[in-house]
Amino acid sequence: MGDRTSLTRRAVLFGALAIGGGVALGVWAVGRPAPNPLRPELGAFALNPFVMIDGSGVTLVAPRAEMGQGTQTTWAALIAEEMDLDWQAVRVIHGPAAKAYFNSAMVAEALPGSGYDASSFQHGLGEALGQLGKLVDMQVTGGSTAMKDGFERMRATGAAAREMLKGAAAARLGTDITSLRTEDGAVIAPDGTRLAYTDLAADAAHIEPREVALRPRSDWRLLGTSLPRKDMMSKITGTARFGIDTRLPGMKFAALRMAPHRGGMRSLRDRAALRMPGVEKVVDLGTGYAVVASNTWLAMQALDAVEVTWDGEAPFPASSDQMLEIIEASLDEKPNSSFRDEGDAEVMPDGATEIRATYRVPFLAHATMEPMNATAWIDGTGLKIWCGTQAPTFLRDACADAAGLNASEVEVTTTYLGGGFGRRGELDFAVLATRVAAALPGTPVNLTWSREEDMSQDFYRPAAIARMRGAVKNGTAVLLDGQSASPSITAQAIERWMGFAPAAPDRGIVDGMFNQPYAIPNYRVRGHAPDLRPPLGFWRSVGNSQNGFFMESFIDEMAHAAGTDPLAFRKTLVAEEWDPALGVLEAVEEMSGWTGQTPDGTGRGVAMVYSFGTPVAMVLEVQESDGLIRLAQAWIAADPGIALDPRNIEAQLTGGMAFGLSAAISEEITFEEGRVRQSNFPDYELLRITQMPAVSVRILQSQERLGGIGEVGTPPAAPALANAIFDLTGQRFRDLPLRKHVDFYA
Repeated sequence: MGDRTSLTRRAVLFGALAIGGGVALGVWAVGRPAPNPLRPELGAFALNPFVMIDGSGVTLVAPRAEMGQGTQTTWAALIAEEMDLDWQAVRVIHGPAAKAYFNSAMVAEALPGSGYDASSFQHGLGEALGQLGKLVDMQVTGGSTAMKDGFERMRATGAAAREMLKGAAAARLGTDITSLRTEDGAVIAPDGTRLAYTDLAADAAHIEPREVALRPRSDWRLLGTSLPRKDMMSKITGTARFGIDTRLPGMKFAALRMAPHRGGMRSLRDRAALRMPGVEKVVDLGTGYAVVASNTWLAMQALDAVEVTWDGEAPFPASSDQMLEIIEASLDEKPNSSFRDEGDAEVMPDGATEIRATYRVPFLAHATMEPMNATAWIDGTGLKIWCGTQAPTFLRDACADAAGLNASEVEVTTTYLGGGFGRRGELDFAVLATRVAAALPGTPVNLTWSREEDMSQDFYRPAAIARMRGAVKNGTAVLLDGQSASPSITAQAIERWMGFAPAAPDRGIVDGMFNQPYAIPNYRVRGHAPDLRPPLGFWRSVGNSQNGFFMESFIDEMAHAAGTDPLAFRKTLVAEEWDPALGVLEAVEEMSGWTGQTPDGTGRGVAMVYSFGTPVAMVLEVQESDGLIRLAQAWIAADPGIALDPRNIEAQLTGGMAFGLSAAISEEITFEEGRVRQSNFPDYELLRITQMPAVSVRILQSQERLGGIGEVGTPPAAPALANAIFDLTGQRFRDLPLRKHVDFYA
């Protein structure tokens, strides 16, 4: 990455506003700035999209949601690094729903191409296209893009603010700006005179920014170090405010029950519920109903007192088995995509050994620890919404439609998220809260879903099936022909967000299969999108979650068919293709002491998946005792290019792996008679702490560009575990969850 950014060349624009002794400073890359969405209280703050300076210090207005991934902590470090601030003194708040906070990195993630071999031109094109996010108000947290979006953007913001403050100090002192330096939130003159940023803010508003040099990595004080999480103390003490914690004067509480088959209602009798003390209203939602009461527990109890007859059928096949049949049949139909087709995958190379396998994975729920909830209040000025959301602008617009208001009349307050994983990128939970609040104008209503409602009304990770065909010769892979089939998440999600379904091939169906850094001379991957519309949504690591399992299980099968050690097999395939992939494999080989030999009662599996710009290799060790399989140890190596906060990266890799192991071992959503059979954690089991292996992590930094980290630990987890079980038992399991085949220690 270059260390110098010419703000003139990049046409970076700065805005400033001084009110009551404060100043707000910001930066928008390429083109005109989006309107400043913030309005200060008179005499209190001066606001602009990212940085606020008032009499008490500096506040970062962060546009990305904090859902446990540490985004706001590192964004604060990006600002503080260039502004020479005491990092611990930087306050962080979440910004409102506004165009100014568009995600500049998300659009680039959808571009075709493998990613790991992208040229500088391709990366530049991605950055330019990223500005399209501004046109569609794409204020979204997801796709492991938060750091990619903020890395240069926030440092440039901080650097510009620093130079404007120095300019204000130079004018006040009558000295040259080049003689000044900054330190701990102040400008320092050669004679030691110290002018605090808070004293200079109003004057700085009138300073024209000059060309700014971003500090080289060798001069970083904060970035590259492990910093205490900004949200740590409030979460430890229980004072952090999540959406479910919202409390307002005069608030009422609601619970809901929706048609379990996503249909409608034939009849609704609410007389018994309304007789219950504390119950105030039953709201007919058409496809379900809500009860409003004096507290959440009472509202949930009153749901059972409502007599309801559900009507219609599910708008998708009634059972999981039927849907899987349709998914499998689509593999024989015309593909939706063919993003990789190198060599000739139709012809079997002379003297090669052919391998074929079919893999399956089930539907999965998000199962966030904080159930879905939102608080809505329609007062005399418009609609106010409080909730944890990954897409506040889309949510604002959807709620405005539901309330019959203009978007400008809706105010969204984004709280901490008690887990997101893509589920809180949806809009339904806030729209339904809005509709309930509309039945009680002037009264704030907190709508909380039960766990059962949360499980039955999710937007699921789709079931998927892959057919894999390969060939090995002379100890290595010479052909890989993969087909992956699943209904399209992208078509559904974009339609919910923007009102239309894209007609382009869906890259998400084959992510994690077509773009792996393996030098296989005949390498083809086709994606198949059956015309099937169960409720689907983005799930942590999206297509990589299933394709990582398909691809890395099959690579393991190819290695064994070739008579080659599985880790050495992978190293040979990546050595000529991409050095960072080789680096993470060599790292886990060293960390785990991999020899290719395991004692009786012990099995080891390896997997390597490139996703979201980052290669991750993983070795898992399992042990058998009294017929039960225990996960003993795990070694993870990742190369995100730049480790902005190593300890946070380690936490994300460990958590991502745990998320993937949980799905691999026991998670499964099944449909019967159009309804989801699972309702709560007893029948949708998550990984238990007693099942978690000991984990060692190594972070490499050989890539030139910054990669993602929030989701990349998930894709290699399932195949590493399945490969370890094969090493232990000699049995190859090609469908998940694995508890259907073996018993795990709990």
